[in-house]
Amino acid sequence: MESWKTVWREGFVPGLSSEGLEALRDALSQDDPRVTQGSTTTPPPLMCVQEWPVEAACAVGFCGWQGEKLETVGQVEEYFARLCYDADRRLGEQAACRYFLNWFDDASREDMRRELCAEVERALEERFDDVMPAIPQGVEDPFAGVALVA
Repeated sequence: MESWKTVWREGFVPGLSSEGLEALRDALSQDDPRVTQGSTTTPPPLMCVQEWPVEAACAVGFCGWQGEKLETVGQVEEYFARLCYDADRRLGEQAACRYFLNWFDDASREDMRRELCAEVERALEERFDDVMPAIPQGVEDPFAGVALVA
């Protein structure tokens, strides 16, 4: 498996909320220009703009901004730094997060959107499967024909 996928799956995904992943999935599938490559946030995370509202963010920052309802550059930058630190700890390697971050920044937008969207879908499906275990063969689905309301 490619290094960026390992870092995404084992390093970042455990720290991201389902709401953040859903927001990222929707943004990637719609080519939302607020998902940016090459920077953590727009405006950039400089001390003089820490209290400014975020206008765009990288994939990790986007999950915090849209999924966790963070508002300012400082809040999203702090979230991003914490998620990177936690990913490195989970993977047992300093700066392991770079494998995902470098891929995200360097991939073409089209490739990034396609491949990362598939990874986000995978993560969300795994979470759903953990909550809703498969119905054993030979057992009738008790929810067959029942409409689920979101």
